[in-house]
Amino acid sequence: MKGFEQVAGEGGRYLVASAVALAIDFGLYVALIRLAEVHYLIAAPLGFSCGLVAAYLLSVGWVFGYRRLADQRAEFALFALVGLAGMALNQGIIFTVVQWMPGSYEIAKLMSAGMVFCFNFISRKLLLFTRN
Repeated sequence: MKGFEQVAGEGGRYLVASAVALAIDFGLYVALIRLAEVHYLIAAPLGFSCGLVAAYLLSVGWVFGYRRLADQRAEFALFALVGLAGMALNQGIIFTVVQWMPGSYEIAKLMSAGMVFCFNFISRKLLLFTRN
């Protein structure tokens, strides 16, 4: 049970960290589209990138109790690579939903967030924050 409790605790903290990252991501995404009139497919990776940095800082400082890699540059690179895969998933979901529901940028982003959250947590936990 200890292993499950640890993963559940990390999952809960990752949920909070992801909520903070999503608030940054979503806030910037909407502001760029609605206030700066930036195209949604450009606004999405900009917001996502800012959220990625917040997620990394919270993940290594608070969420996970074990770090597999000693080299922080390599760790961030792999963390970002998972983030890029998540961003590709994010873009695909947003594009698909917006094409089906024109103008529903916010709904598309929220639908994407849940799927990308699961993908990122599982990938990062397995690749970066577990013992061999």
